[in-house]
Amino acid sequence: MKNKTTRTMVQIALLCAIEIVLALTPLGFIPLGFTRATTIHIPVIIGACLMGPAAGGFLGGVFGVLSLLINTFTPTATSFVFTPFYSVGNMSGNLWSVVIALVPRILIGVVAGYLFRFFTRKNFNQTASLAICGVAGSLVNTLLVMGGIYVFFGDAYAAAQNKPIEALFGFIMGIIGVNGVPEAIVAGILVAAITKILLAVNKRRTI
Repeated sequence: MKNKTTRTMVQIALLCAIEIVLALTPLGFIPLGFTRATTIHIPVIIGACLMGPAAGGFLGGVFGVLSLLINTFTPTATSFVFTPFYSVGNMSGNLWSVVIALVPRILIGVVAGYLFRFFTRKNFNQTASLAICGVAGSLVNTLLVMGGIYVFFGDAYAAAQNKPIEALFGFIMGIIGVNGVPEAIVAGILVAAITKILLAVNKRRTI
């Protein structure tokens, strides 16, 4: 039990370090002009599948804090939706910015962790289960973040994008399709490939 606890703590620390490295390099938040594509959710999902929803939620919280910091210190035109400490013109962040930065990211790990636990109990194919968890975790992030932006910052976000408010829903759906869906597919592939190896390593260490 002590060895398992130590291994879990080490794995969480390593995945946190990977998140930080991604956040500090172009690989973590890739600027697309209208938003940033992210890869930081991938270590969160991997951790959730390896260690469960609690660890996944913690790793997701780290992702959320990193998102808030990145958007505070290296902002884009729409960073106010992720941090209360940035404003542009008459558009500024608030407490809902913190909610958007943190809650969807925490839920990435929680949803992926419980989903993988369910698939494991039902004896589903491991590779397929991991891929589904990768896709689901990524979509949780995309849908909740963009949904939160639409609900809490609709007018300001539309103005920042030079879009009429009537076109905002279609614009957000376009981001989900063009950005979110490829992110989810990549997450599914990488989570399945990497986590399958790590699960096998963990299993050998417990024998």
